[in-house]
Amino acid sequence: MATSKTFITTIGGRSFDPLSPGISDIDINDIAHSLSLICRANGHFSCFFSVARHCINCSEEADARGFGARIRLLCLLHDATEAYIGDMTRPLKRQLPYYCQCEALLHTRILDRFGIPAESGSENEIVSQIDNCMLYHEFLIFNGDKLYDEPPEVHIDIEHSEREFRQTKAEYLGLFEKLMTEAGYKC
Repeated sequence: MATSKTFITTIGGRSFDPLSPGISDIDINDIAHSLSLICRANGHFSCFFSVARHCINCSEEADARGFGARIRLLCLLHDATEAYIGDMTRPLKRQLPYYCQCEALLHTRILDRFGIPAESGSENEIVSQIDNCMLYHEFLIFNGDKLYDEPPEVHIDIEHSEREFRQTKAEYLGLFEKLMTEAGYKC
């Protein structure tokens, strides 16, 4: 029996076509599981630091900056696509417009799946600023790299200890449920 080359099988047992994502195939448990096992920086940090932990930190930074549940939720989900199509380093991603199109479509489908209206341009800018802030400070913490001339101001103590993935997954899921409720969306 031949194996299909058009889909991945998620931890939840779903057949998922990353180029034609079905909304009903998107599951927060699959997202949290995968992101808690994917290492930031393509594994080029001094220790394991997951994409899920990064997203949690982004959400906590948004909270520390006084943003409401919707922005905090958008921060938590900003890398959710990586659960289905993997993480890619920024220098390479910028050279692959088709990948970016697929990522944008999948991001829209993920928001649709959870009944979250698409972010506005200003909301997207806020999420991007927080993401870049965390990127700078993560690279500084783990590699001593200063990615920008001026360090962005950070408002939290960045959680950067190594954690067992199940703990991070549970924290991600708990935060998702909390923010969905606070933002007035149905889980």
